[in-house]
This record gives sequence, C-alpha cells and structure tokens, in this order.
Amino acid sequence: MTTQEKVTKGKLNLLELGSYLGNVSEACRTLGYSRDTFYRLKKQYEERGLEGLRELSRRVPNPKNRVAAEVEQAVLAMALELPAHGQVRVSSKLAERGVMISPAGVRCVWQRHGLETMAKRLKALEAKVAAEGGVLTEAQIQALENARQEREAHGEIETEHPGYLGAQDTFYVGVMKGVGRIYQQTFIDTYSRYADAKLYTARTAITAADMLNDRVLPFFEAEDVALLRVLTDRGTEYCGSADRHEYQLYLALADVEHTRTRAKRPQSNGICERFHKTQLTEFYQVAFRKKIYTTLEELQEDLDTWMWEYNHQRAHSGPRCDGKTPYSTFQEAKALVREKLISA
Repeated sequence: MTTQEKVTKGKLNLLELGSYLGNVSEACRTLGYSRDTFYRLKKQYEERGLEGLRELSRRVPNPKNRVAAEVEQAVLAMALELPAHGQVRVSSKLAERGVMISPAGVRCVWQRHGLETMAKRLKALEAKVAAEGGVLTEAQIQALENARQEREAHGEIETEHPGYLGAQDTFYVGVMKGVGRIYQQTFIDTYSRYADAKLYTARTAITAADMLNDRVLPFFEAEDVALLRVLTDRGTEYCGSADRHEYQLYLALADVEHTRTRAKRPQSNGICERFHKTQLTEFYQVAFRKKIYTTLEELQEDLDTWMWEYNHQRAHSGPRCDGKTPYSTFQEAKALVREKLISA
C-alpha cells in the first residue's frame, strides 16, 4: 500500500467511524482529527468520492521550466522506440540526433507521462501496437522478449486460455510405513488454476507420463479443449533423450509441446511451488494427524476428495479467477479457446 493510499484510508476511516458512532466529536478525538477537518473531508467525499480524499500537491507547476514541446515529443517517441534504455542512454541517443536534454530532464518527462520504469514503457508500447498496429523494430522485440522471460523467471506466466499452458511438477510427500517413499505428480492449468494430483511410489518418466495419460488428457478431452503445451522443471523424470525418454515420447505422441524452466530458477514454475505449499498445510499436515494410512489407495482417495473441493468449491482470488472456482473459470473461458482456434 502506497503512502497516498494509507492517507486516503485514514481519512475514510474517520468518516466511517463518525457515521458508526453517530458522534463526530468522539470520532475526531479517537483518531486525532479536528471537527473542522471532519466536515471538510465529509464535503469533499460527498462531492468527489474517494478522489476527494486524496492528498493533493500544493506545488504549482511552472511550464516555463519545462523543455520545449518538440523535445518532449522526441523523448516520448524514444521511450517507445527504445523502451529498455535508461535515462542516460536516451539522453546520449537524442544528442546524436541533435536533441539536447539532460538525463534528469528525460526522467522528468517520463514521470509526467507515467513512463518512468521500463515495465511502464513496455506496457505503453504494447498498447500502442495493439491500437495502431505496425511493425516492431528489433530493439522493441528484444525488449518485450526480455521482459517476458524476466516475468516467467519470477513465476509470472503468460497464458491466454485453458489448455494454453499446463504446469507439471513432482512433489515429495514423505515415507509411509509399509509402502515406502511417496511422490506426487501435480498438474495445473495455468489459466484457470484447475489442478490434479496423483500419488506414486517412484519418481520416473513413466509416472510423469502416466499422470498425463490417466488424469490430465482425459479431462481435457472430456471438456473438448486441447492441451497445447506443458511446462516442467529439468528433472530426470521430464527431460532426457528425445528418442528414448518415456515422458518425451509420450508428449510427442500426444502432440503436446514441452517447455522447460530456466536452469537454477525453480521460481519459473512457481505456480506449482505455491500450490504445493497450500496443499502441504491444508491437506497433508492435517490428514496425517487425523488418520493412519496403510495403503497408497487410502491416501489417494482422501487426496481426490480434497482436490475436488479445491477445484469446485474453493473460491480463488488470483488472476482470472476473481472469486470464482478454478472449474468455473475453466468453463467460462472455453469461449476464448474457440476464438483462438477461429483466428488461427
């Protein structure tokens, strides 16, 4: 929360407390405001809503101190032409073209137009191309690609519709007496967050392929949605010789593209890592304290029950779900799949 948001929230709390208590003096005494301030804020809120509670700068802009309009336009054009360049490089580049402005001046122009970070400049570039079309330069393409890879490296995955990208990972559950080591194969549709999990006693390419064959692909076929790509880490159960590795061969037969995470960047598949943390605290740590399991089938049965609640009853607040369940999100987004197929 920014400082501006904290200040606005404090003012709103004052108005809400006064309304709740029905006593302006008591509300002002409790939160440390004067009655004059209360009534001034109340009037501003009634006239302009939350915008009226925002802290306004008392500094009056002096247009005389700004650069010439043509220089400002040159800076803005350069921000989209070379969005990955910093203020020093932009200043030097403009000087080569006969436009003189200091690095600090470049940054001032960026700040006035909300372009002070590379992320904001890239977003403006994408919006401009989407609105006007046109061909990107090599520098623009490279900047957008670098930004995409950086987002993926920090767990932000680009996904357009259900089936566009699935994430698969192996989770070590623990050791069960009489059974041995227990591993879980996890699959998550990155768009809808719909997930599935199956338990095994080994961590091999066969078990990784079996998860897709037994659970994942039958689900997508039943929903009439194609799975286009799967993201995994570089574990031996997922990577190997293309002509002998069982998992690689199965993906080739199923016509599913395989993408691997960047080396030494486990956060690239962060969607699975975060799911495993939730599953560990909400299912496994509770289940093993409530019941003594003697077979893998018993544990799988309880896991399936938890997974059904996770997918069909639990509301998610993440991107695209917005309070809906993963299965509801999957169903509602099927239209996107048909639109992509038509456009393709």
